[in-house]
Amino acid sequence: MSLANRMAIASPQVRALSVEAGEFPELSQRFGVQGVPRTVVNQSGAFVGALPEEQFVSACLQLAGAEPPLDTPPD
Repeated sequence: MSLANRMAIASPQVRALSVEAGEFPELSQRFGVQGVPRTVVNQSGAFVGALPEEQFVSACLQLAGAEPPLDTPPD
C-alpha cells in the first residue's frame, strides 16, 4: 500500500487515488506523467519519485500550502 493511501486511511482530510499509468493513458497525459510514481496534490502541484516518508509528507504539505518550503525559515 502506498504512503498516500496510508495517509488517506489515517485522516479524513486526505484522499488518495492510485492509477496504473499504462492502463489509463488519458489520465497520464492529463496529469503530465513522465515518470512514476507521480504524486499530484490538489491538482495544482506534483512531484515524481519515491521519497522517504518524512520528505513525502513535507512535499505534500508544501504543495497543499500547509507548510513553508524547506529552504524558507519559519516566521
